[in-house]
Amino acid sequence: MPFQSDSSSPRVIPLDDHGLQPRQFSQNALTVVKRLQSLGFEACIVGGCIRDLLLGKTPKDFDVATNATPEDIRDAFKNARLIGRRFRLAHVRFGREIIEVATYRGEALHAGANEANDSPLAVRELDQGRLVRDNVYGTEAEDAMRRDFTINALMYDPSTETLRDYADGYEDLKIRRLALIGDPATRYREDPVRLLRAIRFMTKLGLVMDEDTQAPIRQMAPLLQNIPPARLFDEILKLFLSGHAWETYQALVEYGLWDQLFPNLFSDPSQPPPLVEQGLKNTDARVIQDQPVTPGFLFAVFLWSRVQIRAEQFIKHGTPPVNALGEAADEVLIEQAQTVAIHRRFSSMAREIWCMQPRFLKLNARRGQRMMTERRFRASYDFLLLRVTEEPELKEVADWWTELQKNAPQEAQRSTPPAKRRRPRRRRRPSQPAAGARG
Repeated sequence: MPFQSDSSSPRVIPLDDHGLQPRQFSQNALTVVKRLQSLGFEACIVGGCIRDLLLGKTPKDFDVATNATPEDIRDAFKNARLIGRRFRLAHVRFGREIIEVATYRGEALHAGANEANDSPLAVRELDQGRLVRDNVYGTEAEDAMRRDFTINALMYDPSTETLRDYADGYEDLKIRRLALIGDPATRYREDPVRLLRAIRFMTKLGLVMDEDTQAPIRQMAPLLQNIPPARLFDEILKLFLSGHAWETYQALVEYGLWDQLFPNLFSDPSQPPPLVEQGLKNTDARVIQDQPVTPGFLFAVFLWSRVQIRAEQFIKHGTPPVNALGEAADEVLIEQAQTVAIHRRFSSMAREIWCMQPRFLKLNARRGQRMMTERRFRASYDFLLLRVTEEPELKEVADWWTELQKNAPQEAQRSTPPAKRRRPRRRRRPSQPAAGARG
């Protein structure tokens, strides 16, 4: 059952039980909490970092919650800046690390609420059940109960080294259960991105969704159509670049969410093209090996089948093959951007990967060595290897390029002409005015 409670008293979990040490937390986050507490404010470390530490994982971010308003936080830290409209909060920068500091959120205006609720920003605005603005400030208990999943509602107070648990998240972590706080349909309607977050936490953390949390997902999947494409792009990166891309894909298909992100991309999403399955598995392997991965390659993998179909249509109408591929790429990327706003640098990379594929068919050593110096060669070559999984006739071509790269360093060194020395620029004598200059 999803957790629901009318109590404002948390379960306090001592150090002897939870075992978390201050040294496991960001020292900058501890500094922020200590500073706010010294000024008389409440403050604690919250959310995903506690969840990850209790699961034995290394957190990427450390967030702080407080009853100080964003303006109070800005006054307390010279290195803070306020951001956001939907959720107004502060970013406190320490070199490359940013500590996100948010004011406790409440459910509604109430007697004795923080006077900042009189601000024009202090509104809780719903659009057909979706939360579009939420700057109503509240108490620590209200803030905890407004979080999405029980495992994200834990709060750590470094001054006492205790955890405060308002939603039984600590017990859920013990049994690896994923449960929403409150009525699932209402919580998904408030923010449909929670549908994707449920999948991400389930696959990334190895959790089991409780029955009530998973029951409405398929029915409510169309709500994702109301989410801005730019926000969906950010969520896709979190879903597929965490080392569980293939498992995530399967879960998205199972719960009817894939088609909301990539409408009608595959005739049967449960049986994607071999290139897609292998591409996602390769992405997982690279993440596990701590090798770089890029969204551009990921989108090239997802959209390739559609690009091929469009290119064949252009060719039938007389467009040269290379031009057909470029025009198809442009069409597909523009169309996909209506659902997921792919950043230009990543869509450009996907296009370059696709348009380089016909060039691999020209097996000329000298031309190949020049091609290997191009920026997108390696990604395009890796894409060629993926294509072999569904186009076996390309294996001989892929092998040729593999061998060329093995021998290329020495050959390239012998064939590269020495750089020409740049002739020094002659200095004009002071006594001779420049041509056209007025004396």
